[in-house]
Amino acid sequence: MPRFLVTIRFDGTNYHGWQVQQNALAVQPVVQDALFQVLGVRPGITGCSRTDSGVHANMYCFHFDDTGSIPPQALVKALNTKLPEDIAAIGCAPVPTDFHARYSVRSKEYIYQIYNGTVRHPFYRNYSYYVNQSLDVDQMQQGAQQFLGTHDFSAFCAAGSSVADHIRTVLQARVERCGPLIRFVVCADGFLYNMVRIMAGTLVQTGLGKLSPRTVGEIVNSGRRENAGPTAPAHGLFLNRVIYPDGILQTAEIDTGFAKGWL
Repeated sequence: MPRFLVTIRFDGTNYHGWQVQQNALAVQPVVQDALFQVLGVRPGITGCSRTDSGVHANMYCFHFDDTGSIPPQALVKALNTKLPEDIAAIGCAPVPTDFHARYSVRSKEYIYQIYNGTVRHPFYRNYSYYVNQSLDVDQMQQGAQQFLGTHDFSAFCAAGSSVADHIRTVLQARVERCGPLIRFVVCADGFLYNMVRIMAGTLVQTGLGKLSPRTVGEIVNSGRRENAGPTAPAHGLFLNRVIYPDGILQTAEIDTGFAKGWL
């Protein structure tokens, strides 16, 4: 059967991640329920990544096999009549039958958002990590540069990971401020369990003056989780872009406005 790649975005506040969970609401079964209402069958769907409870996605991709009875754009519109308001389909395209939403990924980009104001902002409570102490963004930016390149990121992997290989290549890492909002943007060929959240927690410690940018590099080289900072809260994290080989899915075709602006 033909294979299709669907792109969605979701607010993860009310969900226990993407993957099906026993006794907890996840994004995947909600999407499958919507597909069942549209297609009349409940297809198996394969996502591009696991996500933690409370994590959001500006661009999340999954594939499924179907007879292709509904044109891709019609499927997007139909899905959006069945999905809840905190999940939206934004694209659908046919892909080769050997395409895999997870294993065909070239790289992924995450954004971690921090609200750094003297008074907390209710509108950002589900979409940022509130830090009321002043953060030095220049120091955080210098610290983020220590992540660039190919390293063993064991120091930034939470306990419980089943992955044996902790070598990853970080292609981009930067910290930027817009008023009280601070964003850590990181793109890599792969990520470990809680890797971005531990990176963000470590950079917050750098911004507070508790770690130096040079120390961040030493933490990377140490390979020891206890040397890194705390794991930042899940609700500040967004999967922002999923990048596939040319010809599979051009990210320019997807409205990734969050990547260019601010929440």
